[in-house]
Amino acid sequence: MTDQVERILEQWRTEKPELDASPMAVIGRLSRAALAIESRLADTFAQHGLDASSFDVLATLLRNGPPYRLTPAELARESMISTSAVAQRLNKLEARGLVAREANPDDGRGTLVALTDSGKEVIEKALPDHIRTERAILSSLSRQEQTTLALLLSRIGNA
Repeated sequence: MTDQVERILEQWRTEKPELDASPMAVIGRLSRAALAIESRLADTFAQHGLDASSFDVLATLLRNGPPYRLTPAELARESMISTSAVAQRLNKLEARGLVAREANPDDGRGTLVALTDSGKEVIEKALPDHIRTERAILSSLSRQEQTTLALLLSRIGNA
């Protein structure tokens, strides 16, 4: 299958035959796949008035189970957003009534981030659509291929 990445590799083979540009085959395709995935997921999130970071915060609180509360540090560690983005994201979610900050009874100076009833409702509606979108994105791969790809990507992510 010839794609844009293969054309780029062919150009490098012609222009710089002494250069082994083979890593570009994987990294280039990973980058292109990530952009395509982000775009499709963004469309799904937007249907629920969310973006990727908002979805991730709400999903992280939900999947941690009742009482659906975490410290901001735990939230950053457990989610797929950076610690620097947590405060900004929480401000936006709190303004929309999807999360609430509460005093941490175990730490007089600390706070807990709690999923509100509205936030729980939003994430519970968005989650099935999110999973359907992910399933559609992966539909060209067999279950075995998906398992293999997940394993290989985990090796890169943990390197």
